[in-house]
Amino acid sequence: MRDITFGFYDFEKKDFAPKTFHGVEIAGMTGSIAWKEGKPSVHLHAAAAGPDFAAVGGHVLAAKVGTGSAEITVIAHDKHLERRTDPKLAVDILGLN
Repeated sequence: MRDITFGFYDFEKKDFAPKTFHGVEIAGMTGSIAWKEGKPSVHLHAAAAGPDFAAVGGHVLAAKVGTGSAEITVIAHDKHLERRTDPKLAVDILGLN
């Protein structure tokens, strides 16, 4: 990885506070691919570290791969994953159908 933008969700503002980190590599990543309004919806959390070995993390909003590659494993789930926006929380909630 080269650059990654993490977001920390502010429940009062109902929005992400983004911050971009440069020259980092992914230490771990997890998430889901679900459906929302008939289209794929990706939700990822990750941790990344730079050459000083200090780690940062959060919701992945954007990422840019440098001169290497990003190795990502996708495991199919036997249930239908569907996201819907919870109007009270103003966030997307994952449901199993």
